Amino acid sequence: MSEDLSEGEKGENINESSSTHDESTRGRMPRIGSTDAIEAWASQHKDKKLYIVLISIHGLIRGENMELGRDSDTGGQVKYVVELARALGSTPGVYRVDLLTRQISAPDVDWSYGEPTEMLSPRNSENFGHDMGESSGAYIVRIPFGPRDKYIPKEHLWPHIQEFVDGALVHIMQMSKVLGEQVGSGQLVWPVVIHGHYADAGDSAALLSGALNVPMIFTGHSLGRDKLEQLLKQGRQTRDEINTIYKIMRRIEAEELCLDASEIIITSTRQEIEQQWGLYDGFDLTMARKLRARIKRGVSCYGRYMPRMIAVPPGMEFSHIVPHDVDQDGEEANEDGSGSTDPPIWADIMRFFSNPRKPMILALARPDPKKNITTLVKAFGEHRELRNLANLTLIMGNRDVIDEMSSTNSAVLTSILKLIDKYDLYGQVAYPKHHKQSEVPDIYRLAARTKGVFINCAFIEPFGLTLIEAAAYGLPMVATRNGGPVDIHRVLDNGILVDPHNQNEIAEALYKLVSDKQLWAQCRQNGLKNIHQFSWPEHCKNYLSRVGTLKPRHPRWQKSDDTTEVSEADSPGDSLRDVHDISLNLKLSLDSEKSSTKENSVRRNLEDAVQKLSRGVSANRKIESVENMEATTGNKWPSLRRRKHIVVIAIDSVQDANLVEIIKNIFVASRNERLSGSVGFVLSTSRAISEVHSLLTSGGIEATDFDAFICNSGSDLCYPSSNSEDMLSPAELPFMIDLDYHTQIEYRWGGEGLRKTLIRWAAEKSEGGQVVLVEDEECSSTYCISFRVKNAEAVPPVKELRKTMRIQALRCHVLYSHDGSKLNVIPVLASRSQALRYLYIRWGVELSNMTVVVGESGDTDYEGLLGGVHKTIILKGSFNAVPNQVHAARSYSLQDVISFDKPGITSIEGYGPDNLKSALQQFGILKDNV
Repeated sequence: MSEDLSEGEKGENINESSSTHDESTRGRMPRIGSTDAIEAWASQHKDKKLYIVLISIHGLIRGENMELGRDSDTGGQVKYVVELARALGSTPGVYRVDLLTRQISAPDVDWSYGEPTEMLSPRNSENFGHDMGESSGAYIVRIPFGPRDKYIPKEHLWPHIQEFVDGALVHIMQMSKVLGEQVGSGQLVWPVVIHGHYADAGDSAALLSGALNVPMIFTGHSLGRDKLEQLLKQGRQTRDEINTIYKIMRRIEAEELCLDASEIIITSTRQEIEQQWGLYDGFDLTMARKLRARIKRGVSCYGRYMPRMIAVPPGMEFSHIVPHDVDQDGEEANEDGSGSTDPPIWADIMRFFSNPRKPMILALARPDPKKNITTLVKAFGEHRELRNLANLTLIMGNRDVIDEMSSTNSAVLTSILKLIDKYDLYGQVAYPKHHKQSEVPDIYRLAARTKGVFINCAFIEPFGLTLIEAAAYGLPMVATRNGGPVDIHRVLDNGILVDPHNQNEIAEALYKLVSDKQLWAQCRQNGLKNIHQFSWPEHCKNYLSRVGTLKPRHPRWQKSDDTTEVSEADSPGDSLRDVHDISLNLKLSLDSEKSSTKENSVRRNLEDAVQKLSRGVSANRKIESVENMEATTGNKWPSLRRRKHIVVIAIDSVQDANLVEIIKNIFVASRNERLSGSVGFVLSTSRAISEVHSLLTSGGIEATDFDAFICNSGSDLCYPSSNSEDMLSPAELPFMIDLDYHTQIEYRWGGEGLRKTLIRWAAEKSEGGQVVLVEDEECSSTYCISFRVKNAEAVPPVKELRKTMRIQALRCHVLYSHDGSKLNVIPVLASRSQALRYLYIRWGVELSNMTVVVGESGDTDYEGLLGGVHKTIILKGSFNAVPNQVHAARSYSLQDVISFDKPGITSIEGYGPDNLKSALQQFGILKDNV
């Protein structure tokens, strides 16, 4: 690994433990670091008030009595994220940590998973004590999304991701305001980072990061491309079957988006960086090194970006661990003990054995094919010396009736039972039906008491937390050499790594450890001596040192130089915006920002002058209220904040004449509410603002009939202006463009470097004399590179174009529009759906009060318009264009990402005023006729 990619892998772990700990590991854990070091850390960071958001949305997540192993979604990741949140919340400098997950109120799960909020009490506050405020600490926050009364597997959560994002956005905004009042001197306290765990939460974190303009971190835990490769190697399923079961292509696209959006990717191992992430289009280790070197030298990267990959060992809570006491030779000490009663779980396990005094080989994993338990049983069953010397204990989650388990888990368990019968292992293998999470430490202690060994022979183990836990209780390990155990073994040196596909190698490693007492004692000693490197204090200090390197990307309007008095706002929506901001950072909309050098220069000078004037006014006069500004400037944009409902017209699949007629019919259907001002309108389109102006003019529609215009597929946000003084030649268009919105979406925008790459790509596609794409300079803008498609059959589908850009480390959102006749390339976190979230964050326009009207098909960003908490009306009929194959082709089906049967979606035939009115009344936007 090069220096620039290994910053989290060496030199940062604080290791205050000395060799004197060698003699102190009998019967107790070594101290985790020195008191001086912890006090120094606390003193250095005590004044910080960080707000951190973690996301893990699948499985059953609660702070106590975790049901680990209940199903494939409730495993090590659940324990990791809960303990990470708990540890961070107790760390000096961190004021609040929110772990966002799904609220589940299903009859087949415990009521606790339906509680909106759960506080995570610190495990060991004495080392991390710091002043706590009213809302400080760590919390599990459960966001309702998806089916309210069903617990569904992670593969079925994809259609509901945007609903989660909208709910999470509301919580974060509310909490940012609360924390601002407590520790932010009245200013909103934005999250310092949003950290997604696993692909589904990573997808969510990317959208939240883009909406809030705060840095994102991602931890994969396991990766889709690696899983796909492993499943294909096994040969039991085809690629299509794998995708149907696991929605693997949707998962992979989410992980690619995480590479696009993340500042940092946290892994547990070098192997994950070098081999697993190397399978992705968006990451190349060699290019990452080159880009890092260019950045250090101050040389341009031509719009190319790579996330920083950092290996940070997982943490563990050691404060309550007391390993079983043995002497230096591995012989049991204090044989008589204190007469305390053995834990009940010991009897539950020991009843299986004919000779319970033999060393115990312990495996703790759910009955999942990738955990490779069947190979372990075969290895044990076919090695007679090992069978004679040791017992085997399989802790495989909890079960009542095998036939009621998932088909995958029941198949694995049935295979294990058959193998036990085949090798006649009765009296030598334990496989209890139930155990509590609180009993897991007792199980480790029992294995250590018998001088046993812990084994994890999974095909791939992303983290290996159980290996760390076992080592903390004095158990040597046999572990797979694929994944996290490699790095764990490098630190602990407490066992043997094996090929998980080689059962003979597994059996020999186990036999070697249980038969050689001196080797067993040395491995135990090594593990206990080095285990402190995996403590939560070390992990949190490592983690926060990385977070501290990230450049803050708070919303631009949060920052204000003026300290003058601000007029109090009247509406509740004011609580969601920074009232210290003098005004919206607006400029006149002039589409073609590439038209000429002279024009560009004039425009830049005008923009600079407007912004300087804005700052000058801000510093020298009392800020006007939004209402006063509206009266004096004639701008209509503040009206958004006064609307009870917003109708967003986002129809792509119709001709211009049909679109004009649809707009007019919507106006007719909502006439009374338009006149009263309770309903406002937003036009959302892939068109440039000049095209929008032409469309409205052709239909006799005034720009001021709308409150906002989302243009160029979400890369521009404009508001109508009726003030003639705002209109500058040559265009004289009655719109103002929101420059603050540009600061929200400009993250990783490749700019001119991206444009040149796209032009070269278009030229390559046009080789042979036939032009395929031509740059559309008139419709391009600063944050939208637009092309006209001349030959739809010759251009690649979106997924191929995304791949091409990602391979070159260009982070952008590519989409086809106008039935495949246009191609827009915009910033990676910009979209029409994200623009709606900006309207909520900036102006307090509630997303649940929005209704989006779409056609039966649309641009390639169509799916983003259907998800979320807003209502959706789909217009069906022959007026819709037939989807073009170029932009309809996708890596996954639309049904994998959209739930068409959710309550907030309705369809109507045609677009007559009566049908539209009925649909709007159904959602409570219009009053029923009296």
